[in-house]
Amino acid sequence: MSVQQYSGAAQIIIAVIPIVGIVMGSVVIFFYILWNHREKKLMIERGIYEPLRIDLDTFCLLAGILLALVGAVLSGLFLAMDGVTYSLLGGLIPLALGAGLLVFYRVRNHALVR
Repeated sequence: MSVQQYSGAAQIIIAVIPIVGIVMGSVVIFFYILWNHREKKLMIERGIYEPLRIDLDTFCLLAGILLALVGAVLSGLFLAMDGVTYSLLGGLIPLALGAGLLVFYRVRNHALVR
């Protein structure tokens, strides 16, 4: 079995590529946030800015259903593969989060009806 020796330049390039990717990604995110801030600032100065209204009920219902279903599938898979072990938490955590959001949706709608 032969061991390949890479040159020093190749090792440096391999080490620099992820660093450059992270830095460039950070620069793109920074300028997106900066330009978005300036756009909102100008819209506020001109009086045409309307803040986004978040529909909390719809968000809780959608997120709750998705998390509960993903958690149920993962829990079933981990239970079938490994039995009751710590890996089962990978499915139980999103299942519990989804159930919590669905309970919140139910309680909030019940409180709003009254």
